[in-house]
Amino acid sequence: MAALIKVDQKAVVWQKGMTVSDLLAALGETYDYAVVRVNDQVVSRPQFDQTTIPDGAQIYLIPMVAGG
Repeated sequence: MAALIKVDQKAVVWQKGMTVSDLLAALGETYDYAVVRVNDQVVSRPQFDQTTIPDGAQIYLIPMVAGG
């Protein structure tokens, strides 16, 4: 059975060494997320390439909202 992580409550196949950038590419995400939550850690875009995702992680894609 493949190892899984959850991305916004949906099961996604996890790969050892997967970074936040790898995950977004695998999901085909085109939105420029400024931050992503990996378990209880908030990760900003400059750290996406260096931040690895552990097996079984809970990932939340957090869109930035602006308004006035």
